Amino acid sequence: MSDRLYKVTHADGRLYHGIGRWNLPKNGQPGEWMPPILGPLVACRNGYHLCERDTLIYWLGEAIHEVEYRGEMIRPAQDKILVREVRIVHTLSTWTERTARLLAADCAERVLPLFEAERPNDDRPRTAIAVARCFARGTATEQQLTAAGDAAGAASRAAGDAAWAAGAAAGAASRAAEAAERKWQTDRLWFYLDGGGA
Repeated sequence: MSDRLYKVTHADGRLYHGIGRWNLPKNGQPGEWMPPILGPLVACRNGYHLCERDTLIYWLGEAIHEVEYRGEMIRPAQDKILVREVRIVHTLSTWTERTARLLAADCAERVLPLFEAERPNDDRPRTAIAVARCFARGTATEQQLTAAGDAAGAASRAAGDAAWAAGAAAGAASRAAEAAERKWQTDRLWFYLDGGGA
């Protein structure tokens, strides 16, 4: 297990799954310890759920926090860790709407060849990705945003068959290929979280 563990929440600390709110850091200090969990730790039912660096890509949301725990810890699945006591140490300032949009554009660009193989003369997704990057960097005009949104919507409807074919191909892909793609996504995420692309 890696030394660092993470929790993803809404910006105000509310949970995406379940109810409740985590104590956020204040004035540069870690958040208060969350109340200890009583009873057996059970995935999706009882315990504070965390993830590691290599599985963070599965849990993205508005805010990413580095956390620390004390007491009991179990790993009920490859992509999650349960603990009895936890607190947020700090919130990653490099995970912003901008870096989230840039990561999404990078991931979308990775599958462009699948779309373009089916529709080689349709440049709407490529244009939409370019405009998304401009928007993330604050350089897109309202006209570009409107045109890209319309184009992306039309292209996604037109690409139904291509998307199904891509899904079938992905389902047939080897576990090694899937793992390699997930590693690329994780490496790209951490490129941004470590301050790249600023």
